[in-house]
Amino acid sequence: MPRPPKCRRVEQFPMVTCFKPAGIPSTELDEVVISVEEIEAIRLRDLLELEHEECAEKMLVSRPTFHRILASARKKIAFALINGSALKVTGGSFKLAQHKLECRRCGHQWVGTVCCRRTVCPACAQKDWQITE
Repeated sequence: MPRPPKCRRVEQFPMVTCFKPAGIPSTELDEVVISVEEIEAIRLRDLLELEHEECAEKMLVSRPTFHRILASARKKIAFALINGSALKVTGGSFKLAQHKLECRRCGHQWVGTVCCRRTVCPACAQKDWQITE
């Protein structure tokens, strides 16, 4: 019996959690599920273009583990694109990183997680914030 996966560090929750081909109702599509940490691996390696070692350090996993996560994510994305499946981001074994945040409007500082659509200043409820660490 394999041991359960360690909790991986994710810097930000994905803004969008479902992708599907245009013009086809969701009810008619097969669904491919990709985990939050797999999306994080794609973000770090393919979007930010970090080296595998640096990506692994950010996610608090070994380099071989990072490579397996990335390979799995790429395979799922390729399958969904080639076969016209919906891609749903959900689940996984992860913990959102805590950041020092500051509101650009009112100057309030707090510690919290980052989600571009959901993170708001607790003092003025604005979405105009920045990471200060």
